[in-house]
Amino acid sequence: MAKDGFRIAKRKVIAALESGTYQHESRRESVETKNLLLMGGVTPATIIKVIKKSQGQDHSCTAHHQIASVWVHVITRDGWYIKFYFLEPDTIFISVHK
Repeated sequence: MAKDGFRIAKRKVIAALESGTYQHESRRESVETKNLLLMGGVTPATIIKVIKKSQGQDHSCTAHHQIASVWVHVITRDGWYIKFYFLEPDTIFISVHK
């Protein structure tokens, strides 16, 4: 998969949150503190607001640690850390926390 630019990633992740068509990556770490979206500690609407306010300087992108062809996006804005990737047709969240 090609590396998505910030604008494309932003549009795609917002669409997934709005439609509810996203998943969560299983993790060994404490999911209660690393993924508030999964645990119900934050709503998709709240995360959409954060992402909509984000700009290019709030975004970084690196290759997935296990699947080098998959790009992992990180948005840090207003104290939030939002980490996700796209594995077509899915959007998968790794971390969503403050």
